[in-house]
Amino acid sequence: MNDVQEHHEKEIQGFAAHELSRLSKEWWCFLVIGILLVIGGIASIAYPWFTSLGVVVFLGAVLIISGVTTIISAFWAREWSAFMLQILVGIVYLVTGFVITDAPLTSLALLTLMLAGFFVIAGGFRIVTALIVQYPQWGWHLFNGVVTSMLGLIIFRSFRQLPEEPSGVLWIIGLLVGLELLFNGWTWIMLALVMRKLPVPKSGQA
Repeated sequence: MNDVQEHHEKEIQGFAAHELSRLSKEWWCFLVIGILLVIGGIASIAYPWFTSLGVVVFLGAVLIISGVTTIISAFWAREWSAFMLQILVGIVYLVTGFVITDAPLTSLALLTLMLAGFFVIAGGFRIVTALIVQYPQWGWHLFNGVVTSMLGLIIFRSFRQLPEEPSGVLWIIGLLVGLELLFNGWTWIMLALVMRKLPVPKSGQA
């Protein structure tokens, strides 16, 4: 039984190595993707306000497209019990998308408030979990929860400045998007550099 399992693991490892070696030919594609993501992340961090608005407008456009496609698909398959439900869902998507794109600043404020609430709830959950369970390295989890909750409370407090300072803290979404793009791009770059060092299979090998 152990011999069969060992043979199976060797086959899996061999398959993975073979696939990676094939991908090593296209390592530069992953490098280009990573560089573009890093550039996009840096631009988003440098101009988070515009990125935040862009995210909201993009969300509204996606909802509009989803609403239209949902309504069309419902009429294509109208002979089913969920026809009216699909129509209602499509209308909700469509109306929500138009509302978001028509008032992006208000929508951005609401989205930022939702994000702040999520931070407070998620941080509180991490704090309670860390204090009750006290698993290995629970102190870092506790610290993470405190920081996350504090960030949410700071965002809530900053909303008081919105009438005097419209930009307020609404740039936080753009900053988070920029950080995500930056770290994701750096991951792709590191993967490309590793794949570059892998052996390239010969033309006769499949």
